[in-house]
Amino acid sequence: MAKARQIIKRRKAVQNIKKITQTMQLVSTARFQKCLQRATASKPYTEKIAEMIGALSGLESIDHPLLKPNESKQSIMLVMTSNRGLCGAYNASVLRTALAHERALQADGWTPSIEMVGKKGVNYLRFIRRAPAWSMTDVEDRIEYRRVAELATRYMTAYEAGKVGRVDIVYMQFISVGKQIPTIATLLPIEPPKVEQGANQRRVDFEFSPEPEKLLARLIPETVRIRLYQYFNEAIVSEQVFRMVAMKAATDAAGDMQKSLTREYNRARQSQITLELADIVGGAEAVK
Repeated sequence: MAKARQIIKRRKAVQNIKKITQTMQLVSTARFQKCLQRATASKPYTEKIAEMIGALSGLESIDHPLLKPNESKQSIMLVMTSNRGLCGAYNASVLRTALAHERALQADGWTPSIEMVGKKGVNYLRFIRRAPAWSMTDVEDRIEYRRVAELATRYMTAYEAGKVGRVDIVYMQFISVGKQIPTIATLLPIEPPKVEQGANQRRVDFEFSPEPEKLLARLIPETVRIRLYQYFNEAIVSEQVFRMVAMKAATDAAGDMQKSLTREYNRARQSQITLELADIVGGAEAVK
């Protein structure tokens, strides 16, 4: 009977774990819906304003320090990870991409400085005996635009002063519910849009009101801020997708284990009943 009792205890523990993972899956699903609304609401504006600024960067009459590369070989790499675990390969994929990009920059003569978002990324750097140049560890399901604007302003100030030559963002890009990919986005300098070979290039003439200098002095910094805000939103919604999928897989695995333990318990109980019946029959035969 001892083996059957052990199986019952294991089955009960698995059942409790299944309840926890199922609850976490439902919570992640609810959070995902809210995060997805914020990410999709700002994406069209972000794409159009980035496209317009990218097109303007190719005009000779437009002169802005954020559109031009500088001579500094210092760079900043902001890596976006999560504060909590149980989200599958989310953090591992982002960190692997970030470290590979760091090695590529170093091979090209750059001196990258890693800034980290999320406790998991900070803990990983501590594990490999490194420390981030700057960290933010209080981002959960959403982030205020004000904080993102302050961070973007710091990057723009450092770039305009010539202290850094580029700012890269490593994050999990949200393509769809079924596809998220670790991505490296160059925040500064603002790069012109890539034109595919063979595509028809059409020149666009812009009319400015007010003057281009006044308009772009406000529009270009706003572009950097809204792009960084969009990266944060996509990273957050991707994290919820990864956690939702991971908890679904854990719930299914717990259900399969529960069924396996039930079959094992039935076999053990049947064996014990058979032995008990054999003992009873043997005792009855001995009495005769």
